[in-house]
Amino acid sequence: MKKLINDPKAVVDESVEGFGQAHAAHVKVNPDPLFVTRKDAPRAGKVGLVSGGGSGHEPLHAGYVGYGMLDAAVPGPMFTSPTPDAIIPATIAANAGAGVVHIVKNYTGDVLNFETAAEMAEAEGVDVRTVLVNDDVAVEDSLYTAGRRGVAGTVLVEKIAGAAAERGDDLDAVAAIGNRVNENVRSMGVALAACTVPHAGVPSFELAEDEIEIGIGIHGEPGRHKIPMENADGITDRLLEPILTDLKPAAGEKVLLFVNGMGGTPISELYIVYRHAAKVLAEAGLVVERSLVGNYITALEMQGCSISVLRLDDEMTELWDAPVNTPALRWGM
Repeated sequence: MKKLINDPKAVVDESVEGFGQAHAAHVKVNPDPLFVTRKDAPRAGKVGLVSGGGSGHEPLHAGYVGYGMLDAAVPGPMFTSPTPDAIIPATIAANAGAGVVHIVKNYTGDVLNFETAAEMAEAEGVDVRTVLVNDDVAVEDSLYTAGRRGVAGTVLVEKIAGAAAERGDDLDAVAAIGNRVNENVRSMGVALAACTVPHAGVPSFELAEDEIEIGIGIHGEPGRHKIPMENADGITDRLLEPILTDLKPAAGEKVLLFVNGMGGTPISELYIVYRHAAKVLAEAGLVVERSLVGNYITALEMQGCSISVLRLDDEMTELWDAPVNTPALRWGM
């Protein structure tokens, strides 16, 4: 294992410390318990947004703390949920009197720990709503979740719900728009090669040199099937077919196309995937109204990508376009 680390047990703490130093204009790091908040106190009367989960998916979630997205993020150990001990103070810090929305990926540990934290925060006088993200069409159940996993659609939920909170929507309205995004986005991923979790020291799973796995999760969970390596267009077709079958968009609908890298795939290859995906969507009569391409929710250095398609309406498009200023996503400021 070759990694730019010191101690495998200190990777998360040292990484988040460096993140806070590099982005001190945007965020503050609370080291114990570990969570990240906006540099400035939340605006009075604004709904707070908090998300979190296991580390290793950077820039998710701390990279999206800032104007137009999250008010706080809680990084857990590598590929492991943060505990309520960190989620509770992050929730309290994000509360500006209008309540807090938790955005939670559908993994059993995340769901249970955020549920506990929400109950404890409410006992402290904070009104909490939860948006559960479960956009992955690859499998219904995995090693880590009951039901569909929450994957790249989480970024879109955080952006659009964050814009709704920034414009002044109330607690129930922010949660409702987050749920609406989740209901209208589907994702599926592929792995070309595994990642190595630092404290494990060995790859998370095994693939032959000429083999790929379709439908892999962001922690290396099994997908639908392993197949011989194909070209980019063939792989893109395999990812899009179940997305469109499940989402069932009608010809003429506007969509956002999101091609996400898993951490070890060059951007140039992601654009090759995007090129064919956009062509397939156009042939299906869909209008690609907005796009996002890059490494926005990763699995350490896993080689591969995911594709997400979000069915847009006018309000979601307006909120997507709204200004955002975070370490990992910025426009319109």
